[in-house]
Amino acid sequence: MIRIVIADDHTIMREGLKRILDGAPDIDIVGEAIDGFEVLGHVRQGGFDLLLLDLSMPGRSGVDLIRQIKAEAPKLAILILTMHEEEQYAVRAIRAGAQGYLTKESAGTQLVGAIRKVASGRPYISTEVAEQLALNIMMPHESLLHKQLSDREFEVFSLLVAGRSITEIANSLHLSVKTVSTHKTRIMQKMGMSSLSEMVQYAVAHRLLSPFKT
Repeated sequence: MIRIVIADDHTIMREGLKRILDGAPDIDIVGEAIDGFEVLGHVRQGGFDLLLLDLSMPGRSGVDLIRQIKAEAPKLAILILTMHEEEQYAVRAIRAGAQGYLTKESAGTQLVGAIRKVASGRPYISTEVAEQLALNIMMPHESLLHKQLSDREFEVFSLLVAGRSITEIANSLHLSVKTVSTHKTRIMQKMGMSSLSEMVQYAVAHRLLSPFKT
């Protein structure tokens, strides 16, 4: 039996995932979490084998949360289920310690198989993500500007180009407004850009505009 915790802040999504998993006799949902703090509570309590984790939730989330989970429970399997389709999100999540990455659009047909594969100790990633990981190893100095950003900077960049204000980003990531402003300045310096519109144009051109939940 694979014991899992579902972490997603949308009730409808959690209910939908539970319906998908109802027909799998070897999967048992033993808990739910609606934000990063509840996720860490489950991790510290233990008693489950796999965390089905949304990449964008209130409180601590994303790569930062994955890293903390792996630091506290290195053997816990993590399968990311997210709206983000761009491979760069998957690459960063996997580097942080996730074993699998699945988009919500694919959940209906691939979720059960992905859970079984990750729970057995094998990775679950798409061909596109596998190719991106290989390219990163073969060409570590590739010149794409967003690859120069740290994981936190990339998270802030993604929220900025998605239309979030600095105050909204600060609240979402539990950072100060000053810290987010500093991140924005560093992002623009690293990418050689002078305006938010340039960042948005870059994000559109490189398919980095993914939907963030409000």
